[in-house]
Amino acid sequence: MVDAAPGALQPPAPKINLRRPDVMEAVQAQVLSHYRSGLVDRIRTQGQVGSADGLLTIKLAKEFGFCYGVERAIDLAYAARKVFPNQPIYILGEIIHNPEVNDQIRAMGIKSISGKEKNADVEDLKQGDVVIIPAFGTEVATRARLEQKGCIFVDTTCGDVMSVWKRVRQYSRDQVTSIIHGKAWHEETKATSSQTGSGHYLVVLTLAETDYVCDYILKGGSKEAFLEKFRGAYSNGFDPDIHLHAIGVANQTTMLRGETEEVQRRLKQAMAEKYGVANVKEHFRFFDTICGATQDRQDALEKLLANPLDLLLVIGGYNSSNTSHLAEMGEAKLPTFFIKNAAKLVSNRQIIHYNLHQQQEVTSENWLPQGRISVGITAGASCPNNLIEDTIRRLFALRGVEVSEVLGELA
Repeated sequence: MVDAAPGALQPPAPKINLRRPDVMEAVQAQVLSHYRSGLVDRIRTQGQVGSADGLLTIKLAKEFGFCYGVERAIDLAYAARKVFPNQPIYILGEIIHNPEVNDQIRAMGIKSISGKEKNADVEDLKQGDVVIIPAFGTEVATRARLEQKGCIFVDTTCGDVMSVWKRVRQYSRDQVTSIIHGKAWHEETKATSSQTGSGHYLVVLTLAETDYVCDYILKGGSKEAFLEKFRGAYSNGFDPDIHLHAIGVANQTTMLRGETEEVQRRLKQAMAEKYGVANVKEHFRFFDTICGATQDRQDALEKLLANPLDLLLVIGGYNSSNTSHLAEMGEAKLPTFFIKNAAKLVSNRQIIHYNLHQQQEVTSENWLPQGRISVGITAGASCPNNLIEDTIRRLFALRGVEVSEVLGELA
């Protein structure tokens, strides 16, 4: 089968039901075999705590690891391979931000058409090829190109992400510029900004950038300097002298809630000063679009950090936004090490971990204190429980303790 002439529209691809009971039963068994942890389940039933005679105590956050949206995305990717066992399957980048999970997806013969592990191009796809849209979603233009080719979509976009899309589309219809709190280079933020269509958007990452925007709203300034500062983070044709008169705040769903709330508070205050408190509703809008699972994990970590702890381990992919924010929360309180797997616990003396400020892996010495210690453990929403188990086992092994001595034999 060959592609139609350039620009020709293909008939809509047939809708495939991947969630048939027979398919999902097989998928669930496979997913559990890859990612489940009996050890983590056991510790959860014991109040989130495991201790070796008080020498080493681990305390798990109440909420951590896979969220519903991640589980759904993985299930659908596995189901796609079950339903199309011999058909080419492609994915738009990473299914989620976890290297071990993405390695498993590649091992199933699913090819990536974007991202660091790219091994195919959109041009390679033909009518009827299966394309998985990751949990972050994809840009409108990319989806349109694939629709034109007649591809079959397996859309795993998270519902919380689509809720943000709904908001920015409404802003655009009302000629309100979307101020998106997020990382302009992140797949989710790219997908969200594309939803503004012919409307306008500006992405801000930090409170310092937010203050810069507020200052421009109130005092004006050099348009050229503004556009240079935010290069790559605004819509085509965006003009700060025109498109900051009416704004609506949205966000990448995995940002820190407190920071997003501060972004909206500062922007609202600027609009109130500019146009008067009585008129602020005409110039400013805000909807809470932080992912519920992200917030649950942040809240659970906050409670964990209220306990006496000597250090915190945060497990997850280094490019995972929600995981990096957990690490930020930990760093503000106590020694925190952001690792992607148990292999990073090299020895009692040495650990390899991700430095958020340097944006690279670093090696730290003498990281594990001597004597009786308590270690907190949490993980991002894209981290599977088997990686958490590996870390727990490694941690006890570094103290010369078998997990079975602590928790008994596990099924």
